[in-house]
Amino acid sequence: MASSTTGSVDVSATEQSAVKPARRRPTSRTPAWMKSPELVTALESIQDQYEQRIQPIDDASPEQLESLTRRCLQREIAYIPNSLFDQRNAGNEVFSETLGLESPSSDGRVRATRTNAVDLPVHLGRMCEAALLKPHQEVALFRRMNFLMHEAALQRSLLSSRRPSKARLKLIERLILLAEWHRDRIVEANVRLVISIVKKFVNTNNSFDELLSEGIVGLMRAVEKFDYDRGFRFSTYATQVVRRNSYRTVVTNQQDRQKVASGLQDMEIDISDEGRVSAISEKRWHELRARLSEMLNDLDRREKLIIRARFSLGSHRRVHTLQSLADRLGISKERVRQLERRAMDKLRAMAGESSLPGMDVSS
Repeated sequence: MASSTTGSVDVSATEQSAVKPARRRPTSRTPAWMKSPELVTALESIQDQYEQRIQPIDDASPEQLESLTRRCLQREIAYIPNSLFDQRNAGNEVFSETLGLESPSSDGRVRATRTNAVDLPVHLGRMCEAALLKPHQEVALFRRMNFLMHEAALQRSLLSSRRPSKARLKLIERLILLAEWHRDRIVEANVRLVISIVKKFVNTNNSFDELLSEGIVGLMRAVEKFDYDRGFRFSTYATQVVRRNSYRTVVTNQQDRQKVASGLQDMEIDISDEGRVSAISEKRWHELRARLSEMLNDLDRREKLIIRARFSLGSHRRVHTLQSLADRLGISKERVRQLERRAMDKLRAMAGESSLPGMDVSS
């Protein structure tokens, strides 16, 4: 791993200044290090995406180019900084070491992958075929990914909407795509880790597919936030992130079920035969949510907003008071109460006309 170290010999401040690595002066031209043999595979892999992304840039009128530049200036480009990245020959040093990644399958076939009797989709099975990373490969991938994002951010800092540059915009897109390619290699090599964690959270209310999807999203976030230069293995950090993410998903699902069950009880739909909310089967749960969603869509705009806000449904993550809804709608608190009562009467009537299988609706 490339790092900057100091020896034991004392030097003066002037001498230290003289030996300090010179900072680079970036241009919009393709840097020489991008022709490194280490980037051949990555460049070939991203070519189709790159052509799609730069098409609007090539076809842009002057006004459109200004708009694309402003959009790029607002784009988030996050990376973990490193002192190496500002050195004059940083690119050559970052890509000097041979990465030596193994291909997922030497014969091009995807082996069957099963975890706890759960068949993985083909594309995830292919991702699990990626070989585990050796320590030096892991460090090199993180260094390259963050260096490429650093370069993209550096190029973006030189953009001007008053003097837009097609060449610089296209270079930024290529740098970001290359960074994402290296990120994906890290993700692929750690999918097994995600599977080993999320399978422990699977139950009748939390499916493997949902937990795996959330786990991979958490893994990708962990990749973007991991500081490789601290000397720790990524798996240690990723395990904590994915486990915490899985636990949060389980808790959120449980809370959503409780909210729906509370709403159904307020509509006088009896689900007491289910024992606990968590005991509702997955099929029954989706039927409840689908029916409640249909019933809410039959309410008018204000009634729908009030019911969702009062019972913390949909995008509302907390119960809203009558006064807060009154302030939002510009009406009195008593009027909100009347609208809520009217909406509840409508929902009870709809529930009575078309109850879910196995549900008793009181009159």
